[in-house]
Amino acid sequence: MKEKVSEKTEVAVLEDQELAIVLYNDDVNTFDHVIHCLVTICGLEPQAAEQCAYIVHYGGKCAVKHGTYEDLEPKCTALLENGLSAEIES
Repeated sequence: MKEKVSEKTEVAVLEDQELAIVLYNDDVNTFDHVIHCLVTICGLEPQAAEQCAYIVHYGGKCAVKHGTYEDLEPKCTALLENGLSAEIES
């Protein structure tokens, strides 16, 4: 019985855990396209989106949006549909 209680607690903690969309560098997309996607899909301000684009370009990846899985999943899917490389990480 204790295992089931522990299991339920662990699931609840994972659901409440703050996650991030991590955007990865590629050799395909232009800065303008990446910035446009970050502004329109993730709701970043243009200057913040530009900074993220440069971090991705020079650092290989950047966490561009934080939140719950339910909030991030449609945004990450939209980024992928727009040709960007992204995933949700903890």
